[in-house]
Amino acid sequence: MQKITILIHCKDQKNIIASVTTFIAQVGGNITYIDQHVDVEQNVFFMRLECEFANSEITIEGFKEDFDQTLASKFDMSWDLYSQEQKPKMALFVSKYDHCLFDILGRYSAGELNIEIPVIISNHDDLRSIAEKFEIPYHLVPFTKDNKEEGEAKQIELLKRYNIDFIVLARYMQIITPKLISLYENRIINIHHSFLPAFPGAKPYHSAFKRGVKIIGATSHYVTEELDEGPIIEQDIARVSHIHSVEDFIMKGRDLERIVLARAIKLHAERKTMVYSNKTVVFS
Repeated sequence: MQKITILIHCKDQKNIIASVTTFIAQVGGNITYIDQHVDVEQNVFFMRLECEFANSEITIEGFKEDFDQTLASKFDMSWDLYSQEQKPKMALFVSKYDHCLFDILGRYSAGELNIEIPVIISNHDDLRSIAEKFEIPYHLVPFTKDNKEEGEAKQIELLKRYNIDFIVLARYMQIITPKLISLYENRIINIHHSFLPAFPGAKPYHSAFKRGVKIIGATSHYVTEELDEGPIIEQDIARVSHIHSVEDFIMKGRDLERIVLARAIKLHAERKTMVYSNKTVVFS
């Protein structure tokens, strides 16, 4: 049984859904999930579809060719097809904070994330012991303003060596280079507190505490060259009040960072996100 996921976006027009579902039926496919969205302002149609084929003679390559010729050209679609059996390979970038790393690896080892993690890359050696506990290769790649080109070259070499599909910055405290962003466009996921830009800097929770905020949050987004301005995948908040200390803020914030980043990874790995105009469509 072959199972595939198809993501489609194109100009909104009549008969797209009927044409796609009819095509799937004609080639012997069974649709197990379908959802669609129309951005009325921009007149853009989005669809996510899962289907399965019992006929072993149908190949993904053949399906792609037929789909492209029969439908994609007709509707001028941008589309991607993924095999559900093939787990995407994710690289983790870390620095010294360990809370997101522990959470991701715990979920990974428990089978909650349908991914492979072939490598962890860091600009510090502090978290090597964690990688070793989970038996994942850990590569130290120093990265400073004085060796950015060398560090970037080493990062890219490792990503190619391990055939990485997407990258997660699990509190990686360095700015990703434009070249790496272009190589992994909409495939680098970051996590940060939701105080930006109101509370920038090294101690945002302290700044927020002084202002007496009533909610704190976390945001996971795709990385773009504009710092922390990329398309948002997932967000969440927790309420706080005057009874909470700075330490409470930090603890609640880190809990949110873990949860939101894990959700974003799951959504991306399951091909439930589509990016356009610096926004995302996130399917259920």
